[in-house]
Amino acid sequence: MDVCYNKLFKLLIDKNLKKTDFAKMVGISQNTLAKLSKNEFVSMEVLVKICRGLNCTVDDILDILTERESDKSAK
Repeated sequence: MDVCYNKLFKLLIDKNLKKTDFAKMVGISQNTLAKLSKNEFVSMEVLVKICRGLNCTVDDILDILTERESDKSAK
């Protein structure tokens, strides 16, 4: 895992949004939502939809992990 979407899910909690409601609101599929939940890569198009839907920036929804951090999270 090279990315972490914990910021996104914390933002959803702050905005009192359920994951499924969020997915419908920004126009992403349940499969994409599952990828986000597993910290898997998604397309730039998806990231733009999320940022526009939540009125935020990419920095607000994800972290790019260093190799060390990525190795730790894989264990």
